[in-house]
Amino acid sequence: MDDGRRVREVLSYSRRGSRFTPRQAAAWEAHHGRWVVPDEAVDEPGFSWSPWFGRAAPLAIEVGSGIGEATVSLAAARPATNVLALEVWRPGVAETLARVAEAGLTNVRVCEVDAAWVLEHLVEPDSLDELWTFFPDPWHKAKHHKRRLLGPAFAATAARRLRPGASWRLATDWAAYAEQMVAVLDAEPRLEGGVVERWPERPVTKFERKGLAVGRSITDLAYRRVAGGPGLAGDRRPRSAEPHATGPEAS
Repeated sequence: MDDGRRVREVLSYSRRGSRFTPRQAAAWEAHHGRWVVPDEAVDEPGFSWSPWFGRAAPLAIEVGSGIGEATVSLAAARPATNVLALEVWRPGVAETLARVAEAGLTNVRVCEVDAAWVLEHLVEPDSLDELWTFFPDPWHKAKHHKRRLLGPAFAATAARRLRPGASWRLATDWAAYAEQMVAVLDAEPRLEGGVVERWPERPVTKFERKGLAVGRSITDLAYRRVAGGPGLAGDRRPRSAEPHATGPEAS
């Protein structure tokens, strides 16, 4: 803090184990140098995503990409779009690299930096073409609700970064969290939308199948950025050693 006090940041995820399977270790060794944007790179003055993709193109971001099942499916259907997967669980990142390589994709990059910080500091207002947030950690215990990703501050930042008319697709298998999502996103004046039928472009992932197996229902939401004045970019500040503010849990 400015007065010298140390406080614990409230994060919307916890970093899980870092052990690779042999497949993940091979994928990491082969591909991380090309497809993973290093943490230290985002602190460089004048950082831009385009050089990391090797082209200027519309940008889509997935928050909490897990093992890359949705990432690869959606990116394959959008060859003209740069797809940025934000994930803090390194084995999930490595598995994503393996899937990207198997699919022969060239339009996916992965970043392990906290999603809230990335959206606030590395994405220009009114510039994002699509945003995807599938199965963020519900933090179902009441004492942990403050750690949920989908709060007013994150919603406001995300809405400002979407270009007018751009979409934000979300899904959860936790009914109480779905209700909170709707309440938060309905209250954001830059967004309009709500609960929708299952988005056919979103693949049924291993995580979703687990939820269905224990009797949970899946809620899909779709919101659109309405026309309005551009959002204000936050002051650029360096990342701390731990990711700043809130971010996704690996799905």
